Amino acid sequence: MMPKTLVAFAAAAALSLPLAATAQNIAIVNGKPVPKARVDMLIKQAQRAGQQLPPEVQQQARDQVVLREIFAQEAERRGIPASADFQEQMKLARESILIRELFEDFKKKNPVTDAEAQAEYDKFKAQASGTEYRARHILVEKEDDARKLAAELEGGASFEELAKKNSKDTGSAENGGLLDFAKPDAYVPEFGQALAKLKKGEMTKEPVKTQFGWHIIKLEDTRPAAFPSFDDVKAQIKQRLEQVKLQKYQEDLRAKAKTDYKFAAQP
Repeated sequence: MMPKTLVAFAAAAALSLPLAATAQNIAIVNGKPVPKARVDMLIKQAQRAGQQLPPEVQQQARDQVVLREIFAQEAERRGIPASADFQEQMKLARESILIRELFEDFKKKNPVTDAEAQAEYDKFKAQASGTEYRARHILVEKEDDARKLAAELEGGASFEELAKKNSKDTGSAENGGLLDFAKPDAYVPEFGQALAKLKKGEMTKEPVKTQFGWHIIKLEDTRPAAFPSFDDVKAQIKQRLEQVKLQKYQEDLRAKAKTDYKFAAQP
């Protein structure tokens, strides 16, 4: 005869089996269980897509999964899965999922290292080195107007006041023609070249013509070019390099494939 303790343990184990199975499901719809794994996968897909997930996302995902089961069962009841259109769409959906998982697998097995990101950062930092200039300018349509203003400035008139009254660059006129710190190549060539020749406090001796009109330029200040720290931009650099690696992988696969098809980008 089985001891009472073993009998009790066996009974408890037998009762726990259906409870454990139930814990893996979030609902029963028309007699069919809806597994919790579907909720987990729905959330995972949203995270992959970079969506912002609110605190109530678990409940929303559960609602969505149960609704999908209800709708899917109705589609099954109507025989939609047997239609040719459905079968073709399923083929495309399967292909899309396969490709997505292929690319995810590649990214997992070919991560961008901190060393790669640092090298990319150093390259851009070297290119971005140099001097930034802070200038004021007055922009007018006609050369004669620019020369008259230049004469007033030579006579002691306030650059800021003349810019406010006369400059057609509305973005800077309100601030007395003041522009933010920038490298000369951030401007159109004629403006940038003239600015780079000035010393602090100097003004262009002749009006500068660009596609926007005629400028009088005054250099207010200079500073070494600013650049963000590596830690501040590491995530963005890694993301960009990840895309570069993935694109090369895609191009390599296309190059290796044996096909008589000619892509539009091919000569």
